[in-house]
Formats: sequence, structure tokens, C-alpha cells
Amino acid sequence: MTTHPHPTRRQLVAGGLLAAATHTLPALAADAWPTKPVRFIVPFPPGGPVDTTARVASQKLGEIWKVPTVIDNRAGAGGVVGASAAAREPADGYTLFMGAIHHAVNPTLMGNLPYDIEKDFAPVSFAAMFPVFVVAHPSVPASNIQELIALAKKPGSALNYGSSGNGGGTHLAGELFNMEAGTKLQHVPYKGSAPAMNDLLGGQVQLMFSDAPTALPHIKSGRVKVLGVASQKRSAMLPDVPTVAESGLPGYEAYSWAALFAPAKTPKAVLDKINADFQSAFNDPAVRQRLLGVGAEADPGTQDQMRQRLRAELDKWARVIRTAGITAG
Repeated sequence: MTTHPHPTRRQLVAGGLLAAATHTLPALAADAWPTKPVRFIVPFPPGGPVDTTARVASQKLGEIWKVPTVIDNRAGAGGVVGASAAAREPADGYTLFMGAIHHAVNPTLMGNLPYDIEKDFAPVSFAAMFPVFVVAHPSVPASNIQELIALAKKPGSALNYGSSGNGGGTHLAGELFNMEAGTKLQHVPYKGSAPAMNDLLGGQVQLMFSDAPTALPHIKSGRVKVLGVASQKRSAMLPDVPTVAESGLPGYEAYSWAALFAPAKTPKAVLDKINADFQSAFNDPAVRQRLLGVGAEADPGTQDQMRQRLRAELDKWARVIRTAGITAG
């Protein structure tokens, strides 16, 4: 039997052809994708800001991909039910997951989750941010953030703020404010933003760190007064309202968000295509305007940007939860 310690020319050529063919496989897979409907798992009930963002995305992407898109609402346990279901789906690009700020909060707030948001998912793109407005009952003697901080630090001050629930984004925004301003605003949790706003309107609570859809109608009617917006930049929804950072609390930033994920090990070429198409969709002026109408600001970016932002959000809210001693429930 003859052996060849060194590869023959024929073997080299064959090996080169195989390598070349293998190298083109991801590109070919991306070119062929999608050939069937794409499903978006949304871990919240229909009608909320994350669900609306997913529906806007799926409609526009369906037009780009020329395949049907389906919204699959898997609500429960603060986003855990939907994330658990999405993490078990095949990594082929045909199931995507619209995650939210809850998925940066839950690892610290709950612990022992049946999935790992970083290891079991591949980032696709940030989708939208939902501005948080600091609003007050008209009786509160403060018209801006500096006056609010001064009022809260007065001896005997007992200001409270309502939120959509313990451990939610609007609760965490308030606790971050306490940490950075050195105040002791008292948290009053409700089962949702609407009942919290009802009590703010009635004067049972004095403040809210409110999501835009809940706050905007009452800001515009004058039933509550807006002291600032908690995001890094002013909101296109109320461009005359200064940020908290520029009006007395430098560095403060809090907002809710939605972001698009895929199951881990989804081929990179498919992820690249989804990301490119998603950025195209969410940079479309008509899409951006539609999102503004429901209290969302389109915020697409690269996969690396999303990975870095997710890690920063995980670290930030872990610090707030531990410092404030927040527990689930």
C-alpha cells in the first residue's frame, strides 16, 4: 500500500475547491433566506409598546423579505415565558425575539432564569427606546428638576412617586434618581402604568417617572406638569422639555427599550442580512413617524452596538437593584 506523507497536487486542488465551496455556504444560505414565514415572539400581551414595536417591524420586514410575518405573543412572568420559548427555537432565522428592558433587569431581580439573555441569544439590533418623563401633580411646588431635588431634600419632605410595578423600568428610573440626586422619594407600586397615573391625577401620589404613552395625553392637557425627560437626548415628542441631565442631574439616564434578538448560533450571514434589513426598515421616515405616534423612538444599530448596550444595561440595573435592595414581587 502506497502512502503519501505530503498531499498530492490533486489533493491540494480538491481541498481548495472544498474550502472555497464551504466558504460560500453562509452567503448562499443568506441569499436564499427567507423562503418561508418569519415568526416574532413577543413576551408581552398585545397592545403594549414592545408589542407595537414588533408589529411595526414585522410588517415592514415582511414587505422587504416578501414572506408573511407572524406575531406570537407569549406573555407571562415579566417577559420570562416568552424568552424561555424563544431560546429553545431552531437557530435558523425563522424565529426572532423582541426583548425589552425587562431582560436586562430580570437576571438580577429574579435570578435562576431558564435562559441566559447573552449566551442563549444572538443580538440583532436595538429597535426602539421609550422615553421616560418625570411628571408631577400640579400641586407640587417645583417646575424643573433642580427645584424638585431642592424640595425633596427639605427637612420633613415626604414626596412619593407611583410606578407600574415593583422592579419595573419606571420604578428603577425613580431609584436611580434617588441614588444620583441623594433624595429619598418614596416608591408606591401599582399594577400597571394606568392605575398609577390615575392616582397621580387624583393627587394620591405626587410624582411619576412615566412612559411616554401614559404621560403624553395628560402633559398636553395640562393635568400633570412635566419636569424633564430622563433619556440622554431631548425627545422628539416634546422637544422643548429639557433632559434631567441638563437640568440639574448630570449623567442621569433612564429609558425603556425594545431590541431584536435571534436564538444563539443563528448563522452570521443570516444575522447580517436581518440586521441590514432591520436598519433599513427602522430608518424609514414613515416607520419612524409611526413609532413616534405610539410613544417610541426608532433606535436601530449594529449587532456589536446592541451587544455592548445590553451588557451596559445589565450592569447598570444590577447596581441599582442591589443598592436599593429591590426584590421581585
